[in-house]
Amino acid sequence: MTRRALPLVVAATGLIAGGVWWATRGNPAPDPAPAPDVATDDTGPPAFEDVTAASGVSFTYRNGEESDRYTILESLGGGVAALDYDRDGRLDLFFAGGGTISATSPVRVAGLRGRLYRNLGGWKFADVTAATGLDGAPFYSHGVAAADYDRDGFPDLFVTGFGGVALFHNEPDGNGGRRFVERAAAAGLADPRWATAAAWADLDADGFPDLYVCHYVDWTPANDPACPGVGNSVPRDVCPPQRFGPLQHRLYRNNGNGTFADVTASAPLRPDGKGLGVVVLDLDGDGKPDVYVANDAGDNFLYANRGGMRFEERGLAAGVAMDEHGLYNGSMGVDAADFEGTGRPSLLVANFQGEFHALYRSTGVGRFRHHSAAAGIARLGQRFVGFGVAFVDFDLDGWEDVAIANGHVLRHPIGSTLKQRPVLLRNEEHDGRRQYREVAGKGGAYFRSDRSARGLAVADLDDDGRPDLVISHQNEPAVLLRNVAGRDAHWLGVELIGTRGRDLAGAVVTAEAGGRKLTRFVKGGGSYLSTSDPRVVFGLGSTGRPARVTVHWPGGGTGQYDVPAVDRYLRVSEADPSRK
Repeated sequence: MTRRALPLVVAATGLIAGGVWWATRGNPAPDPAPAPDVATDDTGPPAFEDVTAASGVSFTYRNGEESDRYTILESLGGGVAALDYDRDGRLDLFFAGGGTISATSPVRVAGLRGRLYRNLGGWKFADVTAATGLDGAPFYSHGVAAADYDRDGFPDLFVTGFGGVALFHNEPDGNGGRRFVERAAAAGLADPRWATAAAWADLDADGFPDLYVCHYVDWTPANDPACPGVGNSVPRDVCPPQRFGPLQHRLYRNNGNGTFADVTASAPLRPDGKGLGVVVLDLDGDGKPDVYVANDAGDNFLYANRGGMRFEERGLAAGVAMDEHGLYNGSMGVDAADFEGTGRPSLLVANFQGEFHALYRSTGVGRFRHHSAAAGIARLGQRFVGFGVAFVDFDLDGWEDVAIANGHVLRHPIGSTLKQRPVLLRNEEHDGRRQYREVAGKGGAYFRSDRSARGLAVADLDDDGRPDLVISHQNEPAVLLRNVAGRDAHWLGVELIGTRGRDLAGAVVTAEAGGRKLTRFVKGGGSYLSTSDPRVVFGLGSTGRPARVTVHWPGGGTGQYDVPAVDRYLRVSEADPSRK
């Protein structure tokens, strides 16, 4: 949520807030001339249909803005997690709840409960929040990270927010069902500081998922300055992050006995990031998962995993700390994928108004180049404020498309609007290279509406191979978008099963089909404050059955597996004898 300006803009607005230039960084650069349009038709039947109304999911994230305190707390929003909490084979949904902010001084912040919806099949969900013990609201919540931290076969929930974090352990309820029991303090994870995004991954190759937790800024009810808005008619608006100091991120090693050790100092982690997004995957091909962090109003971090819970911060050296001008961005959501068929992961970061969303193209082992203009993403312009972001092959042609959930943080922005339309970008070939083009007509009615969107999760909620979208908004109902595209396309889903339930973030899965080699990455974290479907899906178009699937397991070892049929999920076990 960067808010900077060049002198030209300052002269035009005449406003300075707390020593921070109160505008975007300069006049938004002119949009680059569009590349010649490609032949793809974005008319016809939409790819997504909004099925929320009949689904039984009825949830609204509340940020407390009705108090008119204009606190920076209200700007972040909340996320959503897709997880099969009861192991019945269907993905369920958990939404962070947000909170309230008092209108009178001293400011009081209180939490609102999140919601857990059980997937009944057929796009029907039941609210099981109270029945599973998740109806408490100990703090103002933001993020949700799901993983089986104790390897008992059932996914657990880590919830972040202002005023605390919660570790909800998934346990039997004694009546044949499941319940969640809060164990953050007992596990050594209790922390009252403002936490945002979190990611699980086995970073030291001991089989148990470790935990990276982003923290934001040192805002508190006692440190709540009044910041003027842009223009004489806006006496107050939400303060920029530059008005506050950063909070140290945390890294916790899983001890394997239900407890965690804080290894932040020995890792070591930098102390200066205002973290909002994190994704974990093998970025340099050495078999160890690395950590990439999207920071607001500061350099982004890339922690290269050197083994033994030691990391080298290489964001600047790798080319992913700043934009193409050598300036930091206001970065929120983040994802990674092989968008051009090289077998290497590139990074995508959603940024603030006045900046381009950043596509960092992999150019080799652990090195990247800012590629937004060349890939066509810069054609979106600089009016959006992006949050949830995901690579998603919505049409199952084998190329990773992009979905971005947008919405401003200022109540009264200039050069943009508070509510903004979401964006769907199709990955297309043009002059022998991959280009992204917005296909609003393919997105359906939702992608033509203005929203105040935040968290976005990708999940195949009906197991038909077509990735669906779940999006959380500020003060308006969350939506479920059913993917109805690619009905004539073939696909193959892969569900990886680790030895004795070990965490598999960092695994790389490839499929050979139709003369192409498709690569997918198993990730921890990603998007914005959310957890997506842990399975990977290969869109095969009309090519039919892939010859084989190869899995490069984290920590070493490779397995090749036959594909008996397509248009279904293939369960691949690390313990299978096909593993080499």
